[in-house]
Amino acid sequence: MYNPKGHGKERSIDAVVFNEATPPAHLKDVVHRVLELRTTTPLAQDYRFHALPDAATYIIFDQMNPDVTGVTRLQASSEELNLGTAFHFVNIRFLPGVWQPHLEPISHGIVESHYSGSLPLASLNQTLSTQDFDAQQKTLFAFVDTLVERGIVIANPVTEKIFHHIDDIHTVADMAEIAGLSTRQLQRCLKETTGFTPHDFLKVLRLQQSLKGEPSLAYADQSHFIHSFRKATGYTPGRFAKKFDV
Repeated sequence: MYNPKGHGKERSIDAVVFNEATPPAHLKDVVHRVLELRTTTPLAQDYRFHALPDAATYIIFDQMNPDVTGVTRLQASSEELNLGTAFHFVNIRFLPGVWQPHLEPISHGIVESHYSGSLPLASLNQTLSTQDFDAQQKTLFAFVDTLVERGIVIANPVTEKIFHHIDDIHTVADMAEIAGLSTRQLQRCLKETTGFTPHDFLKVLRLQQSLKGEPSLAYADQSHFIHSFRKATGYTPGRFAKKFDV
């Protein structure tokens, strides 16, 4: 099943806390995780956070500026962010392909401005800012329930089939066959529901597979893996491992 590795946070910084929580059973087909990233005390220098390529859609809540929130999705390449010396974010990570962008648009990149969409994200963020992480989980999953009821979030049978057979997929043709679609149908479906072309979607899945252990599970050979990893993240695997804790 789809289980992406967390993003790369700088090593050896004890004052930075990263928490994750899994959804209740009835939301497991639309939500992957709820996440928290925060400082416990101000840092001596700016903190670098490496956002890995990921096909998921996020709602990001900036707890230090409750008006700053939004729905976002990363591209097929990674992005290194400067979070400053003090920060507190809470995110919902939705499974790829479940968010309905025609009902609520998705912005590409990291949210940095005040939210202006139709969802009550700013007021929700105000509520979250008064809660600890345990209470926030209940608030966030109750909010996801309302998104499901409104049809803004819907389980995606095509991506579910792909995730259940990730280890058997090596080409776009494999992906189309497992999804039960022609390559043209797969192209249209993935672009509409995930924002990715099949090629980029496969590239992201391969990178995530490579982070779970033996690179040859996802790549034909070591040199191809190193080249693809560096193109996607800007680092060789060795340099990334030394700098970031995934």
